[in-house]
Parts: sequence; C-alpha cells; structure tokens
Amino acid sequence: MAKVGKKAKDLPLVDLTFRKYEKPEGNITKRELVKKLCLSVGLLQPGDSRDVVVDILYVLLQARKTKRELSSEEIKHLVVELRTLEKLPQFGIANSNIRRQLKRIRDVYFIEKIKNKYRITEQSTLLHAFEDKLMRYLLPSTMDRIKEYINEVDDKF
Repeated sequence: MAKVGKKAKDLPLVDLTFRKYEKPEGNITKRELVKKLCLSVGLLQPGDSRDVVVDILYVLLQARKTKRELSSEEIKHLVVELRTLEKLPQFGIANSNIRRQLKRIRDVYFIEKIKNKYRITEQSTLLHAFEDKLMRYLLPSTMDRIKEYINEVDDKF
C-alpha cells in the first residue's frame, strides 16, 4: 500500500518581529513604557485592544524588585488588580490566555519558568536577556537560515 504524502505546513520555527518607535522620552507612564516594549519586540500588534500581555510583563517586572517568582494564578490575580486600577476592561484574563501570553514572553527570553513559577530571566535586566539570548543566539541563527534561503533562491533562479 502506497503511503500518502503529508502536505508540509509553513510553520516557522521562530517568529521574530521588531519595530522601531520614537525614543522613550517625556511623561510616559510605566505601563505605556512596557506597552511600547511589547510593540517593539512583537509581543503586541499595533492597534491591538487585547493587551493583557503588557500587564503580565508589567507585574513580572514589579515582582523582580523583590526577587519574587509568581505562579500563573498569582499573575492572573495581579493582572486583574492592575487592570482594575487602570480602569481597563478585563479582556484576555482567562487562565488559558494568561498561560499562552506567558509562553509568548518566554519565547523572547524575557521570562523563565522554574517549577511552575515565572520570573524575569535570571532575575536580571531585560537588556541582559535581550542581548544574551535574542541578539547573541536567536537572531544570528535566524539570519543564517534566511541567508540559506537567499542562496538557494539565487542558485535556482
């Protein structure tokens, strides 16, 4: 019996998005600052009203001050408190969505999971995580793969 070939899916191994915004100057709130960071690294899309990822990163940054590690339930509770304080709608606060957003933040190496608790990577700065993980490891390997595709296209055409 002949095996029927499976159609290959065009799913990326890594998906990186970078955007450049104006310099962070003036009277920008902490939440707006985190929001611009999320937009800059592709965690949030421009015009996206479902911005719970901003609040998740915000509460983890706040927890870093005291070197506290948070469970997804604690993160959800703090996000609800923050969104209530900021008078924001309680969109995207389902447990499943909180976990999905945590995974997305982990994928850019800003946070890590240790025994079902989350923290900013190595309780260090975001700059360290960005330079050490993303810029030194993920970006070069992604660029190398793109070059392989460019070379292959150049060879075929």
